[in-house]
Amino acid sequence: MRHPTDGTLRRLLDEPAGVPDDDRAHVAGCPECLRGLAAARADAAAAGAALSAPPAPDVDLAWRRFSATAAADARGPAPAPARAGRWRRAVRSPVAAALGVALVLGGAGAAAAGDWLQVFRTEEVAAVPVTTADLVGLPDLSAYGDLRLVTDPDVREVPDAAAAQAATGLDVPQVASLPAGVTGEPAYTVGGQAVAEFTFSADRAAQAAAAAGETLPPPPAGLDGSVFQLRAGPGVAAVWSEARGVPALVVARVTAPTAYSSGVPFETARDYLLSLPGLPKELAEQLRGFAGDGTTLPLPIPAEFATSSTADVGGHEATVLASRDGTMTGVVWVADGVVTGVAGSLDEDEVLAVARTLG
Repeated sequence: MRHPTDGTLRRLLDEPAGVPDDDRAHVAGCPECLRGLAAARADAAAAGAALSAPPAPDVDLAWRRFSATAAADARGPAPAPARAGRWRRAVRSPVAAALGVALVLGGAGAAAAGDWLQVFRTEEVAAVPVTTADLVGLPDLSAYGDLRLVTDPDVREVPDAAAAQAATGLDVPQVASLPAGVTGEPAYTVGGQAVAEFTFSADRAAQAAAAAGETLPPPPAGLDGSVFQLRAGPGVAAVWSEARGVPALVVARVTAPTAYSSGVPFETARDYLLSLPGLPKELAEQLRGFAGDGTTLPLPIPAEFATSSTADVGGHEATVLASRDGTMTGVVWVADGVVTGVAGSLDEDEVLAVARTLG
């Protein structure tokens, strides 16, 4: 059987919406191609590509992707059209799709926001182990409707911490003592609020189901044409670089993600979206079993490449992520509506020491 080319595997990371469904399905079930995809991801990480490191959802804006983007931008700001294109591609990536579904399914608050009903607000983060096959096989949200980036966060470099605070309104984290091997001054990258909207289409979802050889369950009243809005940011990242291109240390803060509905109740959206063809069954089961209090952000973690645990940071439960090869460790937590993350080519003790002394 023909295997997709190396270029196609790399495109699955950078622009998955442009990869034919047949190739996506093949990679999801082919051990050889999954190994090739893992190698492509490792190469991308070494180059500092935005989709390679453990990052915050772009639209997702979970700090993981934000910090990885910051590492790339710290080498020099990209032209505005290139930045916008990167964010639009990221909105359609499998990781963004997973986080987008997680935001909608994570739980339901009852606060009104204008004409929007708040269905999610982030007060804590919890890891959800997934397989690479799950992420590759996950259809992007455009398979179920229209997804558009309403507000581009305009990620850019600024000269110092004062400028970063002025641009974002966030307290820029100050590292009291740098870990051994981390030296010099950081580069500061900021981004404004990112807003994306997803409009569910029963026709589009039916086509996706038919392509998978399945029949779409009848959508509940009011769901067809309903709109979900995801908001996150602004955010700031301080990046200490090292010669081999991998950040020695990244400290990032992002206004926590929230999600809103044009009026469809949480339970309606949750139960129906989890029943749609195309969502990997094991991932659906994990999300179904997730505590639905509307405050916990599920963070998909590729189980083949990373482990997760918890730790206390300033009285807040934090999620610790570590690559299985020992090259990268990170910790992320939420306090007062702000997600803070620390990551780098450090061990867990070093990362937690930085996290617990941030000013």
